[in-house]
Parts: sequence; structure tokens; C-alpha cells
Amino acid sequence: MGGRGRPGRPNALIWWYGLMAFGGLGFGSLADRRPFGNELLVHPLVVFFALVGLTLIALRVLLARPVPEVISDRALLAGCAVGLVAFLAGNFFVVHLVRG
Repeated sequence: MGGRGRPGRPNALIWWYGLMAFGGLGFGSLADRRPFGNELLVHPLVVFFALVGLTLIALRVLLARPVPEVISDRALLAGCAVGLVAFLAGNFFVVHLVRG
């Protein structure tokens, strides 16, 4: 109810969900090869969410206002869920359909 009057908000949500899905698929397709190494902190899923966090911090600095004013907390969590599902889908696709 508080965000319905903001004209740029739907565009931000479209970008948020789209980039999370695209990034999740991309990192999921790399996960089987482990391009960053075999340790837990450089697993592609961890690297993906670290880049998401850094991007949100950069967005906070660039906009000079809190990110939840642009993308609601629920949308942030839903986008992370979309990214995780896309990661698993990309990993499944590469492991079972491309290489299988």
C-alpha cells in the first residue's frame, strides 16, 4: 500500500526478478565444473549470493536511500528464492540434459 504510488517500482521489480533468474541460471550452469575452486566459500552458489549482496550495497550507495524503499523486503526474499531455484534448474539442466 505504501509503494503503489511510486512510478519506478514495477520496473525495479522486473529487473530484480529477471536478473536473479538470469544470474541463478548462469551460476547454476557453472556449478558442476567448480570454476572458482573446490572449497565451500568459492562454491558458485556462495559466489552468486555474495555478488547479489555486493550489488545491493552498491545500489544503496548509488541511490543514496535504503534498498527496501525501492524493492520491498518480501520482493528481496522472493528474488533470492527465484535465484536459488534458477541456480538449481541451471545445474540440473547442465548435469542431466546436456552432459547426460
